[in-house]
Amino acid sequence: MQLTLLGTGCPVVSLERYGPAQLIRTADAAILVDCGSGVTQRLVAAGCPGKLLDAVLLTHLHSDHLVDLYQLIVSSWHQGRERPQRVFGPKGTKRYVEGLMALWEPERRQRIAHEARPSTIGLEVEVTEIADGWTERVGSLRATGFAVDHRPVEHAFGFAFESGGKKLVLSGDTRPCPALEAQAKDADLLVNEVFIHREMPVIAGVRSAETVANVGAYHTLSTEVGKMAQRAGAKRLALTHFVPPACDRAALLAEVRADYAGPVIIGEDLMRFDLADGTLTYGQATLSLPS
Repeated sequence: MQLTLLGTGCPVVSLERYGPAQLIRTADAAILVDCGSGVTQRLVAAGCPGKLLDAVLLTHLHSDHLVDLYQLIVSSWHQGRERPQRVFGPKGTKRYVEGLMALWEPERRQRIAHEARPSTIGLEVEVTEIADGWTERVGSLRATGFAVDHRPVEHAFGFAFESGGKKLVLSGDTRPCPALEAQAKDADLLVNEVFIHREMPVIAGVRSAETVANVGAYHTLSTEVGKMAQRAGAKRLALTHFVPPACDRAALLAEVRADYAGPVIIGEDLMRFDLADGTLTYGQATLSLPS
């Protein structure tokens, strides 16, 4: 089972960290989690264009996690997709997708007529709304959705993936919560969001002290993520969804390592973890996963 961090950013625009998205692959499955800004480009860079996806999972319906969904649908069709795109997400996903497709329907109708491609089935979308405890098997990969605490967002999920005796857990957007700790127990890799509050100063006209407090309240603070991973007993911790995207990496590592005894990895766009062979690839370098 391989995980590629396609986008490790947040709503703040970054040339280094694209919008939230992760790709999970096995020999017989390819699942995309979230559709942040730039996901279609990152999928191609990771060697898995959208036409190859078996499923798209949405953690929640915040814009930074699904803004490029329509681009994914259309680009997958352009790549020759020969089956509908399957989308799984929280309550409200059907309404969102129906509205999205309706918004672009005139453009899509014109494009279909003018481009005269062999099939339009790749433009179809099959939506399944999920609840806490949802499971789906795709080939040898088993996915489980579990409710996390991103209130005031009503419906938000983390996802666990199991294949070949390995377990991967993605936190989604959440404050620390018992459900995430339970899923992350003894996981081979926990990928968790992080809110670095010391690097979010008040800026007049941009964010107030109330803004920083409120945003931090429904995310996992950098002072909390190591403690949570330690309580869960996760074997490794990788950080993603960096708020803000640009941060002092060394200071963040030191902060998290003070609370967590296992390996801590600062996630980067297009970093790939292979849990089957125990390697981490980033750029031209392939290393053994720290243990």
